[in-house]
Amino acid sequence: MDLVDTYARWIKKNVDNPEMVRKLIILGLKAERAYFSLFRDKQVPRSFNYLNKIGVEFILNPLIYRDQSAWVNLFAPTEILHAMDIYPLCIEALSSFLVGFHCEDVYVDYAQRSGISDTLCSYHKGFIGAALTGLLPKPKFMITSSMLCDANISTFRYLSWYHHIPMYSIDVPLEYSQQSISYLEKQLREMVKMLEEATGKKMDEDKLKDIIKRENKIHAHMNRYIDALRYKCHPTTLTLEMYMLFITHTFMGTQPTLNFYEMLTNELDSFPHSRAKRVFWVHIVPFYPYALKQYFNYSHKYEILGLDLNFDYLEKMDYENPYRALARKMLLNNNNGPYQRKVDSIMSIVDRLQPGGIIHFCQWGCKQSAGGMMLLKKALDERGIPFLALDGDGADRRNHHEGQINTRLEAFLEMLDK
Repeated sequence: MDLVDTYARWIKKNVDNPEMVRKLIILGLKAERAYFSLFRDKQVPRSFNYLNKIGVEFILNPLIYRDQSAWVNLFAPTEILHAMDIYPLCIEALSSFLVGFHCEDVYVDYAQRSGISDTLCSYHKGFIGAALTGLLPKPKFMITSSMLCDANISTFRYLSWYHHIPMYSIDVPLEYSQQSISYLEKQLREMVKMLEEATGKKMDEDKLKDIIKRENKIHAHMNRYIDALRYKCHPTTLTLEMYMLFITHTFMGTQPTLNFYEMLTNELDSFPHSRAKRVFWVHIVPFYPYALKQYFNYSHKYEILGLDLNFDYLEKMDYENPYRALARKMLLNNNNGPYQRKVDSIMSIVDRLQPGGIIHFCQWGCKQSAGGMMLLKKALDERGIPFLALDGDGADRRNHHEGQINTRLEAFLEMLDK
């Protein structure tokens, strides 16, 4: 911890020297990648050691290869970027790593001093602060969508204006229809043309088809993993659950993500049958709170079965029509449209996993999660499934109240024990 704190102090001390801070962060990420390449965490399966390594690589690459990067949000169709050999830098991922470096506060504060509202989601404020200070190298392009998060379009428009970077905002209709698919497919093709002009790269549709093929293989492995989790267990950590969120979205369809799920499903037979109290997590998972780490990291007594966002689209995709397949994926994502769609999806995964309880994390500034929570609670109450709502901030420690979290979590887990 002392080393991390010293590292954080160096970053904060030099925030006005973004080139130096960037070098410090890249150095730290390279050291972490080397560590996970050389040393195995024996408390988790081998596949999750590989996940640790690629989780770091995915955030490192766009910082190193700045001339081949694009800024995205979690629900951008990054399969298109991977097909064009462009490295995506995800808002939610970068802000999570700032928390890991213990320096998120200086970038959140910088954004707020620059006029950004203090009620904006901290994942966005941290990213904006990092962009405004010059910590993040300017990308070639930016992609966001209207899905789920109200802040996405405003954040990307502001950063596009500030840095004079071309961006594309994908308007995802709320209702599924053939007309909606065609409308969305047209936008994706238009976006690719803008990407080609901004980056000088050309889309290789055969490569995009191959990525969709890999995505289908990944979905098959994910479904097998879900079915096994009903009976089996393995130790995990909050950080690893967060990494799974990023590979199932920003890095979906890539070879490393397929490698991870192939390794994971090959290990399923070796996992013991679960004797733990099992919890399913809804919305963002914060990885730093002491109480959560104490109860869930490497635990054989209380197990996090997964995160609803990681299972938001598991259908087979038509790789012969990749743009149409991506349009359909965005429209049918469980987080698009009325909140009841998300509720129905969670209840479906609950039927498959049979958890003992549900924890819903209400992220600071995230209106949809707080606003829809009572609909989910009502559905779970009707089934007699214990439910806990936790308020906090996954991207700014100062909005986290350890005592309250600990008290409510202990009471919830005691209820599961009974």
